[in-house]
Amino acid sequence: MSNRLERFYASLSRPLLPWTRAALVVVMIPLVFAATERLWTLHFVAPQYPNGLDLHVYTYTIAGGNDGIDLPEINTLNHYVGMKKLDPADFADLDFIPFALSVLLLLTLRVAAIGDVRSLIDLAVLTGYFGAFSFGRFAYMLYNYGHNLDPHAPIHMSAFMPPILGTKQMGNFTVSSWPAEGTWLLALFGLTVIGLALWNVLTRADRGGGGEAS
Repeated sequence: MSNRLERFYASLSRPLLPWTRAALVVVMIPLVFAATERLWTLHFVAPQYPNGLDLHVYTYTIAGGNDGIDLPEINTLNHYVGMKKLDPADFADLDFIPFALSVLLLLTLRVAAIGDVRSLIDLAVLTGYFGAFSFGRFAYMLYNYGHNLDPHAPIHMSAFMPPILGTKQMGNFTVSSWPAEGTWLLALFGLTVIGLALWNVLTRADRGGGGEAS
């Protein structure tokens, strides 16, 4: 056991496998595009809206589908059940996401240029933390909107949790919530970085932290 730990700690200061650096440069591409793509889409369907209404969540704001027309319609419906108005200005705290993506981009470039196994592990941990925090923040926002209802609204509804992932019946609406292009691009980046970190750790440890491998 102690020998394995020694090999593991020794491997942390070793250079990355050569192809790892090239892979990190390539995987920066989806990270860049993720900053401008939709992260999540909520789709509302009801008898009076057979084609549905869409709410898109971006890295920096929210927007209604159908060139923005759907958002006022959704807010009108929310008013009847006492839900707070969905205002893009209230989502200004999403601005941390583009900043965090920029930091991840710079760190990835640094690891690809001069990083070792330890720095790649740090990048993988930060990427995982960013993903978990962002998803948790999104879930909290949905919870907040569904649990802070106006008691004097025209239609009384008990507090509810909109779907985070999947489909749920809410009154006469069927609401679906699914990740969009930006989230899949972020997932591609994150899984690649984590996979590269694991591969480098296992390979270096198995080889006793030996020299550069091709």
